[in-house]
Amino acid sequence: MWLKSRGRAATWCLCTLLYLIASVGAEDPYRFFTWNITYGDIYPLGVRQQGILINGQFPGPDIYSVTNDNLIINVFNNLPEPFLISWSGVQHRRNSYQDGVYGTTCPIPPGKNYTYTLQVKDQIGSFFYFPSLAFHKAAGGFGGIRILSRPLIPVPFPEPAGDYTVLIGDWYKTNHSLLKAILDRGHRLPFPDGILINGQGPNGAYFTFEPGKTYRLRISNVGLQNTLNFRIQGHEMKLVEVEGTHTMQTLLSSLDVHVGQSYSVLVTADQSPQDYYIAVSTRFTSQVLNTTAILHYSNSAKPASGLPPAAPTTVVWSLNQARSIRTNLTASGPRPNPQGSYHYGLINISRTIRLANLAAQVNGKQRYAVNSVSFVPADTPLKLADYFKVDGVFRVGSIPDSPTGAKVYLDTSVMGADYRAFVEVVFENKESIVQSWHLDGYNFFVVGMDGGRWTPASRAEYNLRDAVSRCTTQVYPRSWTAVYIALDNVGMWNLRSEFWARQYLGQQLYLRVHTTSQSVRDEYPIPKNALLCGRAAGKTHDQHPVASEEDD
Repeated sequence: MWLKSRGRAATWCLCTLLYLIASVGAEDPYRFFTWNITYGDIYPLGVRQQGILINGQFPGPDIYSVTNDNLIINVFNNLPEPFLISWSGVQHRRNSYQDGVYGTTCPIPPGKNYTYTLQVKDQIGSFFYFPSLAFHKAAGGFGGIRILSRPLIPVPFPEPAGDYTVLIGDWYKTNHSLLKAILDRGHRLPFPDGILINGQGPNGAYFTFEPGKTYRLRISNVGLQNTLNFRIQGHEMKLVEVEGTHTMQTLLSSLDVHVGQSYSVLVTADQSPQDYYIAVSTRFTSQVLNTTAILHYSNSAKPASGLPPAAPTTVVWSLNQARSIRTNLTASGPRPNPQGSYHYGLINISRTIRLANLAAQVNGKQRYAVNSVSFVPADTPLKLADYFKVDGVFRVGSIPDSPTGAKVYLDTSVMGADYRAFVEVVFENKESIVQSWHLDGYNFFVVGMDGGRWTPASRAEYNLRDAVSRCTTQVYPRSWTAVYIALDNVGMWNLRSEFWARQYLGQQLYLRVHTTSQSVRDEYPIPKNALLCGRAAGKTHDQHPVASEEDD
């Protein structure tokens, strides 16, 4: 009997040891970054400006990662004011504390540091990071994020000869602090002064191609308000990925990139050896801004010449292009199973949310709103107030599910939602601008978009088979866009206009995806290094313990 027990114990110990070894060996890799945030002089449009530099760089350094990597990013704030970085498109599974917006994360005080701990769990694709506080985004501090597939996961195109980040965006010559002051006084901003490509003005950015080889361009619109059209003289682009989704591979002569969006295209150097213009221009604006970069063949015989290619001019063209972007159902995503194995079109909708953007004067100042509510930040990050159960910071349900027609008013708008619900969100844009909406923590299926007014009958037009899954979508003037969202990520998530002045003046809200469970399978506990501010200052990180998996 003793021998049997001893044998079982030895077997148990051996199995446990093997399990621990396997667990350690299987742990996802870590990548470490140290970033120093400073002000410095930049001259992107030929005028000296105060720019935000990361390790002396404008734009900031690219983040290279692989699916499931852990990214440890130690950010030292050497600015004279608080600072935060947010990670557009990174989903922070079960961990909205790391999102880097004021509703979730305390700002990094001047002279202090904070270490973000991100995991790019079950993600691939092209994204970017940016500064989220004040109007810092107008000064730089942004850069590219690329998440590569794991080595054994098939990618639906051959490995390219090179992989370039291409950050495009409209830009002001005016310093960001003066732009912020204009908004704080309740005025609208003037039209931007130009367009940057990788922080450079006309012909400043340079991309070298070897003849006959194919390259990947990861294009992100990191600007402040305008849709930009991207095209390359004499070359077609093959669309292959949109914000983490492999797409059907269509050839394009030009591509509309709405503010906040990211795309990957393949370009082959199959023309005569010379330099060619890369052209970027604003869309849907009465005044058109243009800029160029250079595609340089390594054996180039002459400089770029002739006129840069012209951009399309109509909304209909853009709408048709957007509708043509479809998911590649047979391609693998971050996991080996095909992207089409998730049949979103067969899931019953549990709730419909209609969100209408509008502009109005409140107390004599310009404000922007969603469903008549213009967001005002609370004195404490909402996620911390929720965790520590601090009363009076926000109220769930402070924004209605549908437009009410009421006058615009100020509130800290938080919409409640149930964990694992499957919801339909309809963005309604009755204005004459192109709107762009982004949801942190999620991708959603863009199932439909059209002009006019949305009604339940509009669902007959939905694409319920191969709609693209992404995190930022456009809404055309006097039009609507519908998306489906599987709410499988607990947390406090920012839903905002990417028109940055509108976001700053209230066109945003927070979606509180909630469960009564306190299991780490649903949400991680507050980070031990989390900064505590506002009414959360002085609290202890273990004041609201989270149950273990066994307690669930």
